[in-house]
Amino acid sequence: MDRDYAQPLDVTVVAREVHMSAGHFSREFRAAYGETPYSYLMTRRIERAMVLLRRGDLSVTDVCFAVGCSSLGTFSTRFAELVGVPPSVYRREAVGSAHGIPACMAKRVTRPVRNREAIDLEPRRG
Repeated sequence: MDRDYAQPLDVTVVAREVHMSAGHFSREFRAAYGETPYSYLMTRRIERAMVLLRRGDLSVTDVCFAVGCSSLGTFSTRFAELVGVPPSVYRREAVGSAHGIPACMAKRVTRPVRNREAIDLEPRRG
């Protein structure tokens, strides 16, 4: 999924390749990665979309289709959920923001963060 993020996800085919039923594969995947296979794939697509949007030479629609999404609405909704702003706003504000930063660092710094992954900045009172 990391390499072929733009391809459609067929959990049954992937499960068959690892000799599991689709249900068992999905449960094991969720236990290992903390999310469903589809959610994991969408996160990889959004990460790639962020890179393409920062370049600034593609429209949001072009980026949507380039990363394998077939619905601009679903792409925009998921992007906003993970990144915190719609893709059009991200594109406008982030163009060139990673210029001069090595790709490995830019990927780490700009990686989408879900609420459950976000660092709690408030000190805990006990």
